[in-house]
Amino acid sequence: MRKIVVLAAAAAALLVSACNTIEGVGRDVSAAGRAVSTTASDAKR
Repeated sequence: MRKIVVLAAAAAALLVSACNTIEGVGRDVSAAGRAVSTTASDAKR
């Protein structure tokens, strides 16, 4: 029973950290998209 609890806690920790990682990647991609859009707008002028 103790092994199951330890494994469940480890799995929960991995899931929580994965969500933070995915959120960070989403922010980075969004920031890169804004930078490309800004550069494209500046190039048109």
